[in-house]
Amino acid sequence: QVQLVESGGGSVQPGGSLRLSCAASGSISSANFMGWYRQTPGNERELVAGITRGGTTNYADSVKGRFTISRDNAKNTVYLQMNSLKAEDTAVYYCYARFSMTNSNYWGQGTQVTVSS
Repeated sequence: QVQLVESGGGSVQPGGSLRLSCAASGSISSANFMGWYRQTPGNERELVAGITRGGTTNYADSVKGRFTISRDNAKNTVYLQMNSLKAEDTAVYYCYARFSMTNSNYWGQGTQVTVSS
């Protein structure tokens, strides 16, 4: 069992930056995929950014060039650097981890990001 704890959310003005962190209770070095998702009321959770075990990244079109995902296996932490934030980035952001070897998936509890002037 792995617990994921997000931090770094908050309120920021348009154009500002935030860095989200996702700390895992166990090793993430074997996690095949780790990602950040977001959800707004009435909508499905959507993938914002993902990173594979090998370091390959992918991003939603809406955040390309503004967000950067990274993982530090030594610290068991995944980060999401968010720059040039827009009002439409307002959402609850969730961390996700998939371990294919054990067919296990884990979610964090979410952290609120609000972009408003």
